[in-house]
Amino acid sequence: MFAIVDAGGRQEKVQPGAVVLIDKIDAEPGAEVTFDKVLLVETEGGAVVTGAPYVKGASVAGVVLEQTKGKKIVVFKMKRRKGYKRTQGHRSLLTRVRVTGIQV
Repeated sequence: MFAIVDAGGRQEKVQPGAVVLIDKIDAEPGAEVTFDKVLLVETEGGAVVTGAPYVKGASVAGVVLEQTKGKKIVVFKMKRRKGYKRTQGHRSLLTRVRVTGIQV
């Protein structure tokens, strides 16, 4: 059984027990969260239910494990022969969530 949810502007494939990294949500570690924007669900029998755009009545429950930062991204700009160089770094704020169940 799995589902595809829209979390933080990205689509994530989740299964019960899986740990996923999503864009930061305002929740303390240990708090329960639900994702209502479910795009696709595969049930126990193997039947696939798709939404238009979301599956009605479906939700995914999870528990927040931690708030963390992503990998450092270095942005480097340069114009050749002009002496122009700029370096900038960026780390995305992420939330690690353990999926506890999928309800259809």
